[in-house]
Amino acid sequence: MHPEFEQSPGLIYLNHAAVSPWPLRTLTAIKGFAEENLAYGATFYPRWLKTEARLRERLARLINAPSPSDIALLKNTSEALSVVAYGIDWQPGDGVVTFAQEFPSNRIVWESLARLGVETTLVDLHGTGADPEARLMAACGPRTRLVSCSSVQYADGMRIDLEALGAFCRKRGILFCVDAIQSLGALSFDVQRCQADFVVADGHKWMLGPEGIALFYARREVRPRLKLNQFGWHMVEGAGDFDRTDWTPAEDAARFECGSPNMLGIHALEASIGLIQEVGVAQIAERIARNTETLIELIDATPGLRLLSRRGAERRSGIVTFRAEGCDQKTIHRRLMDRGVICACRGGGIRFSPHFYASGDELREAIDRLSRVIR
Repeated sequence: MHPEFEQSPGLIYLNHAAVSPWPLRTLTAIKGFAEENLAYGATFYPRWLKTEARLRERLARLINAPSPSDIALLKNTSEALSVVAYGIDWQPGDGVVTFAQEFPSNRIVWESLARLGVETTLVDLHGTGADPEARLMAACGPRTRLVSCSSVQYADGMRIDLEALGAFCRKRGILFCVDAIQSLGALSFDVQRCQADFVVADGHKWMLGPEGIALFYARREVRPRLKLNQFGWHMVEGAGDFDRTDWTPAEDAARFECGSPNMLGIHALEASIGLIQEVGVAQIAERIARNTETLIELIDATPGLRLLSRRGAERRSGIVTFRAEGCDQKTIHRRLMDRGVICACRGGGIRFSPHFYASGDELREAIDRLSRVIR
């Protein structure tokens, strides 16, 4: 176990694709912030703003954004997707293309645009023939305005070729939106290489932060094309000049932050991302790849288990999903949770998602407990 993680003895935490436990430094940051509020209130608010600025810098570096000014701090992935969905100047007959198996956040928001006459085309991720990216591109027509997909699919962990999709969209003038919640903190991500116009991700999964604070990247060239639907003191140029009566939206991504920031969440996520960048994203990705390989080998060697995730290295992520054949998956999941193996029931099977600090011994113990459950 990594010294930053002090989980309960006997607990094997394999659920970072859902909600992560916090590192020690994140707990320390929250306690310090709370104690400072108790003793001094907002006396040191200027210092809090420096923490906020550091978080933007860390997030920009995490996705290789051109500038921290391209990063907005919103409440969650769904809010960020809604900012995009209801910011575009849609015309009846316009279209969105996405995968049918996307997490509901990245499907419902586009389907809701039907009230504006926008058609959402859902492409089967697991269809036959060409690869999923080719099927997604083939579904785009002359009225397609936006393509949206997850960098890693939540149910089975399939990694999507974002560079291929981004190049396709940029060449045709189609906006490209990426839900990166299952990538950031676990895998390398380069917003400039994949040519995404928008990137969204809450901080409570692989970024090891709390719920309630999310990254929203909006490419500088497309920001003015998003109509604003939320207004307040914080989203204007010269936000600190409270006596000013004329106002214009901020040119940077702060234009999407209408009111006071979530300072509690900012302190927590800044500490968590600090750990990720201290360890190094490349090193984390390597350890996660090793964990994924170990789990696949263990699943293959265990009678009664069938892998649902993709086997190819180019499609792997930190998520490994499998079925216990001849069993009710929800029952197996409940029994695993009762035995201290924290995981999820997703995609018709059991989903394990260990982070970089999980050891091979823990993974073997998890499969051993699973074997006893399904006997």
